[in-house]
Amino acid sequence: MGEFFHAVRVFFDQLAGVGWTALAIALAIHFARLLTRTVAWRNILAASYPDVRWRWVPVAKAYIGGVGINSIVPGRAGDAVKLYLVHREQPATTYTTLASTLVTETLLDLVLATAIFIWALTQGVLPSLHVLPSIPAFDWGWLFQNSKLTATVVVALTVGAIWFAQWAPKHIANFKQRVGQGFAILGDRGRYGREVVSWQLLSWVLRIASLYWFLRAFHVHASIHNALLAQVVDSLSTLLPFSPGGAGTKQGLLVFVLHGQASSAQLLAFSVGQYVAVTAFNVAIGAIAIFTSLGTLRLRKILGQAKAADPKSS
Repeated sequence: MGEFFHAVRVFFDQLAGVGWTALAIALAIHFARLLTRTVAWRNILAASYPDVRWRWVPVAKAYIGGVGINSIVPGRAGDAVKLYLVHREQPATTYTTLASTLVTETLLDLVLATAIFIWALTQGVLPSLHVLPSIPAFDWGWLFQNSKLTATVVVALTVGAIWFAQWAPKHIANFKQRVGQGFAILGDRGRYGREVVSWQLLSWVLRIASLYWFLRAFHVHASIHNALLAQVVDSLSTLLPFSPGGAGTKQGLLVFVLHGQASSAQLLAFSVGQYVAVTAFNVAIGAIAIFTSLGTLRLRKILGQAKAADPKSS
């Protein structure tokens, strides 16, 4: 995280030059993107539980509340909050099915993120494997620098996979129907295209548009090309959530990938400025969503209630 705190110092040095109008536009587009995601998730839930009346507002609060938690707590704890708030709204649902709806909600993201990543590879702008460990604050550096530890992790994952393969047939059968229910909308391609893909494609357009305006706000050359590269960095830095939002990783990667598009100071200011602005915004709207749903902002209590909800019991 040392590189991140260095970037923060650089950010405050560059603060006077921030384009506040462009920053406000970027955040407004970011908020619109989140709203499109809530519509898509609501439609997935409606397909999974056709006999349940799904109101958009509670679903939107659950989704945005989870986004706010994910912005400050690593390990995707916000996803548990999303499920808890939605289940609280509709107690007849099961956590197993609700969890699978979140998987359905990210399927297109995986496809599009992979496509953009492959595009970035063709541009030759991503660091090679032998360069990664030397990039400051790269969260995966220990995988390349500690071969014994890496081998141990690989063996442990392999053993775990073998154990899971033996355990799954005996236990998951009881959850097969519930899990499959969360993917129900995939069975109707027309409906999936209209009610999910269309909204998620719009969310990706808004995502790239918001990055474009963030680049403008911090005086980095703004173009669709650079916005796409910034999105690749964002995806890579949050792939393994060792820190909230991939803080630290993103700074090192952005300076490498966008080298030549602005000074190092401006790139660091962009990276930290975007992170701080989006995090603060997500936390603010997440807090509003959670408070209006639960009447409390006690984070430990909220996370405790979410984690205490046992998917197997409902």
